Amino acid sequence: MITRRKMILSSAAALLTGGISTLLGRKQLEAVNTVTTPQPTTIMPPIHGLSYTPATTLNGSTFPWKWDNGVKVFHLIAEPVKREFAPGMIVNCWGYNGQTPGPTIEAVEGDRVRILVTNKLAEHTTIHWHGVLLPNGMDGVGGLNQPQIKPGETYVYEFTLRQHGTQMYHPHADEMVQMAMGMEGFFIIHPKEPEQPRIDRDFCIFLQEWFVEPGTSTPNPNIMTDFNLFTFNSRVFPGTAPLVVRLGDRVRIRVANLSMDSHPIHLHGYNFKITGTDGGRIPASGQWPETTVNVPPGTTRDIQFVANAPGDWALHCHKNHHVMNAMKHDVPSMIGVNQSGVERKIQNLLPDYMAMGESGMSGMAVMNMPLPKNTLPMMTGKGPFGPVEMGGMFTVLKVRDDITSYDDPGWYQQQEGTVAWRVIE
Repeated sequence: MITRRKMILSSAAALLTGGISTLLGRKQLEAVNTVTTPQPTTIMPPIHGLSYTPATTLNGSTFPWKWDNGVKVFHLIAEPVKREFAPGMIVNCWGYNGQTPGPTIEAVEGDRVRILVTNKLAEHTTIHWHGVLLPNGMDGVGGLNQPQIKPGETYVYEFTLRQHGTQMYHPHADEMVQMAMGMEGFFIIHPKEPEQPRIDRDFCIFLQEWFVEPGTSTPNPNIMTDFNLFTFNSRVFPGTAPLVVRLGDRVRIRVANLSMDSHPIHLHGYNFKITGTDGGRIPASGQWPETTVNVPPGTTRDIQFVANAPGDWALHCHKNHHVMNAMKHDVPSMIGVNQSGVERKIQNLLPDYMAMGESGMSGMAVMNMPLPKNTLPMMTGKGPFGPVEMGGMFTVLKVRDDITSYDDPGWYQQQEGTVAWRVIE
């Protein structure tokens, strides 16, 4: 319950810190709760008439907003969510507005934004606007810049955007648990002046690490290094949406990382320029060509290229274990060990037992072995030529020369004469 004393104290604190945060009364809270929770959307083409190309958050959504006397108003709801990492695996996460990552906030440099945050968790929370230049009272560190947002309360952040670039939002309250459970999202600030040359396709990918014990559904946030699931936008291949572009499109990919490890994100078939960080755009004279961009914890990276080579091109983390699922760290290497006699004896007790690893683990991609409930195989997904022996942080850049829609057109159809290989007996 909000008393007159609490309201006065809250207002005084906001004035002292330079912010305008307040706790809303019940009548106002009911009004803002009429904002519809956004649902995940499919890839959409650029919207003509805007000064920028709207970003596409793969397997996610962009946050709707409404005007209030010249202010863009957003309403975030912190809450438990269930996320399908890939077909057959549902994980109990925490996030915003029914999803993890939360919906992408898009605005323009110079906009004034008001973000209402309602806490539907069982513990308090806050939101920090990572990399955003704003008044101290809006910075979102619980206990330092503001009181914690208690369960059932709504808090208001309001500030004017003084920069452009790829930023993030996440809690600074019980953050080891809350971020590890999936509470994060993009905050994209487009430049006031239209970019030249214009971006045709603008993608957002959030990197995350999880430990979900096989046969269970809830991540363990106490794990420090031995993660067993690695995701693009809280999805695992083959659940990751592809990046679909037309031949000739200028493409930007924004990558954010709040996990415990750095992730070297590698794109096949192309080199690109690293054009921005969460500190802002890199001047053209400081950009450099790469085929892999390392994204350290607590940072974002923007890359750009022109899609001039048609086909299906892999995009993945180049740490080998990060494109695998549900790995155990205490399993001995069995490469070169003849297990045939042992396998037969164990099968007398466990008929489904399979000896693995004698000649490598590629067979894991095709084995139809039993798994614990709600558990993904170590390698998942198929391509036009058979199993794709990757999972985790892996998706596909699909470059097409004849599409009229950015909806996923399926696997690239090889044209006659373009397959430059043959099998020699």
